[in-house]
Amino acid sequence: MASASTQPSTPGQAYRVGPGQSVSGDITVPGDKSISHRAVMLGGVASGTTTIRGFLDSDDCRATLQALRAMGVESVEQADGTIEIAGAGDKGLRPPAQALDLGNSGTGMRLLLGLLAGRQISAELTGDASLRSRPMERVAAPLRAMGAQIETQNGCAPIRLRAAGPLRGIHYELPVASAQIKSALLLAGLSANGTTEVVSPAPSRDHTERMLAAMGVPLEVADDGLRVELTGPARLRGQTIGVPGDLSSAAFFVVAACLAARE
Repeated sequence: MASASTQPSTPGQAYRVGPGQSVSGDITVPGDKSISHRAVMLGGVASGTTTIRGFLDSDDCRATLQALRAMGVESVEQADGTIEIAGAGDKGLRPPAQALDLGNSGTGMRLLLGLLAGRQISAELTGDASLRSRPMERVAAPLRAMGAQIETQNGCAPIRLRAAGPLRGIHYELPVASAQIKSALLLAGLSANGTTEVVSPAPSRDHTERMLAAMGVPLEVADDGLRVELTGPARLRGQTIGVPGDLSSAAFFVVAACLAARE
């Protein structure tokens, strides 16, 4: 294995790296962030227990978990990192007593906004200075078209969500391919009357579609993945979710193994 200085890093410190003979060993990389967010949210509104293995224990994902807890979702964490969530069902969430702080998590804020939009809940979503500077109207505008009552601050957080009547399904064509916007609309569609159809101009990650289908929600997905259709209201069933390792975290080790490969 390649060798390098192991002394503590200090500003301006130099490292000398030499060739090694091999790179070998077994590793487990941290769980995927996007899937960890979705697992917590979907488990929180499902009926029954959802068991999450491989949850990414990061500030962003923790913020989403804490937000669900603030709305009455009970969860238990095991010593091995497994999280068991007692789902609140489709009408079991309660309004939070204070603003939901999503920290620096744009995924958490945008997806949670969609999840809560049609659930008869008034809430405020906020975060740190960086998150409060990011655009949120690209999610809020189509949710308003579904009937949600949402106020942003100059297009950014904090976002105030007011309890409204049932949402209605809409046909929405995304201006750009975005898994976050698509997911927010599908999550809102779970509690909307009628069909929610989202059309994308290019492929984007399909974690949400796959997880919704696995939890019992009937979906229609075009062969090219560019059109997704969901008819609500729809209920989810608790499941065991194995969060896969994050590919970007594994990339360093994959490259190292490739560089050290021998014929």
